[in-house]
Amino acid sequence: MKETWVLGINITDRVSKVALVQNVLAKFGCSVRTRLGLHNPDPGACPGCGLILLELYGDIQEFIKLENELLKIEGIEVKKMVFKQG
Repeated sequence: MKETWVLGINITDRVSKVALVQNVLAKFGCSVRTRLGLHNPDPGACPGCGLILLELYGDIQEFIKLENELLKIEGIEVKKMVFKQG
């Protein structure tokens, strides 16, 4: 059965954690079909936190590895939705 995974990544300390998150995302870039970054729309301030949504594609074992590597980063929260198809 095919699964579609969507990961939500809440980065609570964007300034110090964004490079770590970006390194993990680059490592698993072939598994990311869609990436959407959401942040505070205030044009006068760079927000201290951020939210990234990922739609994953491919091997479920790679999805699990990606999620586990993200969970190792202190100061971020990861939530997932799994949709079963077929």
